[in-house]
Amino acid sequence: MTTKFVYRFKLEPTPEQERGLRRLAGARRFIWNWGLARRRAHYAEHGKTLRYPAMNLELTTLKQDAATKWLCEMDSQALQESLRDLDRSFVNFFEKRARFPKFKKKRKQRHAFRIPQRVKIDGERVYCPKVGWIRLRLSQPVTVPTKSATFKRDACGDWFVTLIAEREVDAQIALPINPVGIDLGLKTFATFSGDAPDIPIPKFFRKAERVLRKVQRVFSRRKKGSTRRAKAKLRVSRAHRKTARQRSDFLHKTTTALVAHHDLICIEDLSVKGLAKTKLGKSILDAAFGEFRRQVEYKATWNGKLVSVVGRFFPSSKLHRPCGTIKADLTLSDRTWTCDGCGSYIDRDKNAAENILAEGLNLVAAGQADTQNAHGASVRLAKREQLVLK
Repeated sequence: MTTKFVYRFKLEPTPEQERGLRRLAGARRFIWNWGLARRRAHYAEHGKTLRYPAMNLELTTLKQDAATKWLCEMDSQALQESLRDLDRSFVNFFEKRARFPKFKKKRKQRHAFRIPQRVKIDGERVYCPKVGWIRLRLSQPVTVPTKSATFKRDACGDWFVTLIAEREVDAQIALPINPVGIDLGLKTFATFSGDAPDIPIPKFFRKAERVLRKVQRVFSRRKKGSTRRAKAKLRVSRAHRKTARQRSDFLHKTTTALVAHHDLICIEDLSVKGLAKTKLGKSILDAAFGEFRRQVEYKATWNGKLVSVVGRFFPSSKLHRPCGTIKADLTLSDRTWTCDGCGSYIDRDKNAAENILAEGLNLVAAGQADTQNAHGASVRLAKREQLVLK
């Protein structure tokens, strides 16, 4: 089975190379704004839109103009990819997946560009057309040919390159011998079925709020356009970056160990976007349940493991599987409850993890572990219910 792999490395460009990267990013932004203005003018005049092939031909003519002759010094594929992105943004707008495309401002837009070909890795260097060989921090070897590369500068001023590659992975196992069910929550980040110890929730953003509040207050008091405001903005970006790196390190270590020790991972299909709109939204986003699931799924694919996703309306917390009793009046504050059917004393999270494991095994047995969708049918409940955490 062929799957995509993504590598991300930090670059260490020289001052001259960084100027070259910024020029390519600026050229991409210029072409986006030119293409957007051209398409709007064409639609106002003819009532029709310009698609990518026609825009690509006009780009060739634009390079011959004396005022934009400097575009010939830029990489042609980076300019063409900007037009592809613009065309895709219009498609997303007409299909009601995004808003109408906007012009990109120099001071508010991060420097980035993409080159689909001719970017290669040689040792601890990466080749970028029109810039040359740039040193990078090779944290892991790249053993497969790369297909596309995206160069991007973050808010702290550091440059990164993201390489996309494809390779063959082992087929998924047919009979899992070491399954586990996982219940995610805000009291405990992950509660496992069986005897595995629970993982406490780290609350990285909550712990960093005091520092963030201090640096953001200083930033808000600086005069706009001043050097001191730029320095204060950099301190805010670095504070946010530290929190993001702590969360990323925690998730990668957790998901890597999880995939290494279990052949089948059963998780719940949480509506993270819906939960983020509740009063617990900040804690939900800080826990990063969506990123946890994404990492579990792609790492399981890389290692030939299985992931079974249980439906979000399955009563994992309310169901006592041994006797089949469902406690309909269970609230979010009830961390333990007593079964009305058999009188058992039940821990909410551990019971949910066991139910998720059992339901995930049933889905695998029915051959539905990798097809968790409605196949065109409605997924809404017949009666609108209040969205609560299980």
